[in-house]
Amino acid sequence: MVDRQLLDILCCPETRQNVTLVDENAVKKINEKIKAGTLKNRGGEVIKEQIDAGLLREDRKYLYQIREDIPIMLIDEAIPFEEQ
Repeated sequence: MVDRQLLDILCCPETRQNVTLVDENAVKKINEKIKAGTLKNRGGEVIKEQIDAGLLREDRKYLYQIREDIPIMLIDEAIPFEEQ
């Protein structure tokens, strides 16, 4: 899992809002959408790789993927977040 100290300093690269880890249930639902091929990132590309975890922006609009313990903090890679 991502180092706690790293999580404490990470923020949204666009708005500088704080980010927090989402729960396992949200990750499961996101991965189901990825498996179905129905989830697109902010850049409009279909997401093909399942995520291990996610960091949700404070305003709950976007989620940044975590894969292999690496947060993907790129604006176009963010997932529009709907209440999962």
